[in-house]
Amino acid sequence: KQESTKDDVQRIVDAFRELPSKIEEIIDFEWGTNNSPEGFDDGFTHCFILTFKDEAGRAAYLPPPAHKAFGAVLRGHNDKVFVIDSWGNADRAELDKKLRHAVFVRFKEDASPEAIAKVEEEFAALPSKIDAIKDYEWGTNNSPEKHDAGFTHCFMVTFDSEEGRAAYLPHADHLAFVEILKPSLDAPRVLDFWAEE
Repeated sequence: KQESTKDDVQRIVDAFRELPSKIEEIIDFEWGTNNSPEGFDDGFTHCFILTFKDEAGRAAYLPPPAHKAFGAVLRGHNDKVFVIDSWGNADRAELDKKLRHAVFVRFKEDASPEAIAKVEEEFAALPSKIDAIKDYEWGTNNSPEKHDAGFTHCFMVTFDSEEGRAAYLPHADHLAFVEILKPSLDAPRVLDFWAEE
């Protein structure tokens, strides 16, 4: 919320960062503050990515006291919550620095399965066309928390520099992909962040 102080926000970040030490089902954790230049963040300022081995791990994470205690720290300071869960790639690229470009998509209600499949296919082809993309994964939402706001897809593009992202955004192949996406797109949500552990 606008009235939350820097100390309030830092307390929330610290509490989130402590969760992996308290909940063994969390096998990886990244976070960062939004720095996307595109203006599709819908007011969201922070990203937290938790990785679980399987759905049983996620199910064990949701009810424990440590997770509920974190919710108590967050309560009263969050304006909105947005949660998407998806299966990712186990063989992610090892980079010293990771600039995550998280793209969430809500499709129009009348978007055909063929049009959605075309978007999935064309987005997945971008890493072979744009050298600046150092890693890529995507998935469809399967979160049980019901904080997805109708967004069904998460596409995670990783760069190793802001220069890489700057080359990607106006790249002809990226712009061509955007034209394929537009007819089926109801709303995008984009958050970029330098991944911290």
